[in-house]
Amino acid sequence: MSEPIENWERSVLEKLAMSAIQEQRRARRWGIFFKVLTFGYLFFLLFMAMNWASDGGDGLSGGKHTALIEVKGVIASDSAANADSLIGSLQDAFGDKRTAGIILRVNSPGGSPVQAGLVNDEIRRQRALHPEIPLHVVVEDMCASGGYYIAAAADNIYVNQASIVGSIGVLMDGFGFTGSMEKLGVERRLMTAGENKGFMDPFSPRNPKHEAFTKGLLDDIHQQFIAVVKQGRGKRLKETPEIFSGLFWTGDKAILMGLADGIGSVDSVARDVIKAENIVDFTARENIADRLAKKLGAGVASAFPGFGAQMGGVTLR
Repeated sequence: MSEPIENWERSVLEKLAMSAIQEQRRARRWGIFFKVLTFGYLFFLLFMAMNWASDGGDGLSGGKHTALIEVKGVIASDSAANADSLIGSLQDAFGDKRTAGIILRVNSPGGSPVQAGLVNDEIRRQRALHPEIPLHVVVEDMCASGGYYIAAAADNIYVNQASIVGSIGVLMDGFGFTGSMEKLGVERRLMTAGENKGFMDPFSPRNPKHEAFTKGLLDDIHQQFIAVVKQGRGKRLKETPEIFSGLFWTGDKAILMGLADGIGSVDSVARDVIKAENIVDFTARENIADRLAKKLGAGVASAFPGFGAQMGGVTLR
């Protein structure tokens, strides 16, 4: 009786072993299949990226397109909406042989007058080099201050009825802590070489001379802003005492004031104004390496602050 039982056990063990081997083979085959599929997908993405680059950003399209460039968020040297990135995008868009027109989609509360001024200058330069390529601005939620500084260089500005437009003014903000220091019994010990080196120090009493100087500086930049708007809008601008006061208006009111030209979206301007419905995004995007480099640079700067300024920066917002 023991021999048949041993044969039965051996048979069961052999079947289990064969089943395990077959399962391993199936798992190996599926693993190879998915690896090949993944490599094929990555190769396809690489091929598409190389093809896109060789076509000057046009991708798979064969005809004329509308180039889109985003101006989003605060305009500053360390933000996505910085002059270097925007100027590079403008040069690529104007330089592409298939670009029928360009749309700047603006959604910005403003920012640095220097960064905005650099972009404004580049728009004018590119428009002079390529007079056959129109450049229009399409405003989404907001085109204020530095955002409008850039927009003023466009052929036309299109808005939504509820967009916020304007804020043509300049500010420099900060805080004063002298009252709090007195209550806490804290004494400020500031030593400088140069009578104005402690300019607008937030821990020192207000200085009328420094405040007057700052007001003159802001007025100078404000006049530069006003000149850019007048140059860009020309006779379309209906000047009033409030238009350069720093106030802002809805898109509907901005059209009546000559700050904007009409109602429109990216799709409608591409389709009805530029006559090229195919939209290609030329906005420069940061990659992971760029972000890490910026974070590393910020960390080094915070570790070695040097002799930084005591006041806030000048801002168009």
